[in-house]
Amino acid sequence: MQEVRVLLADDYEPFRRCVSSLFLKHPEWKIIGEVSDGLEAVKKTEELNPDVVLLDLSLPKIDGVEAANHIRRTSPATKIIFITAYHDSELMQTVLRNQAEGYVLKWEITRDLLPAVEAALCGRTFVSTRLTGPPTPRL
Repeated sequence: MQEVRVLLADDYEPFRRCVSSLFLKHPEWKIIGEVSDGLEAVKKTEELNPDVVLLDLSLPKIDGVEAANHIRRTSPATKIIFITAYHDSELMQTVLRNQAEGYVLKWEITRDLLPAVEAALCGRTFVSTRLTGPPTPRL
């Protein structure tokens, strides 16, 4: 099995611990770094050259979209998966069209993150099932 190197960028440390614990199911997938702001994400990507960056949209210093733009220019082979609380189809379509291989809602992380990484590594795009499923009826 091929080792996959992952950089995790999220400003909330307990959430980073939760994400790290999910990777225990895939020992060949290694979290090689954790950062808490967008500038650090850009710098660590240049320094560590990860295969995948898990990037929160709401980061201090520079947001996830701006960080992704920098990462895409300096490390075009790196796969970017946004992890976010924003349930926004328009934003999702924009970032997937321009910067990312995945868009995972934070409250769906335990179900959707590992399939998102697998999809990105295989050259496919992944979107949290809550954004792609049938619309919820309004009451």
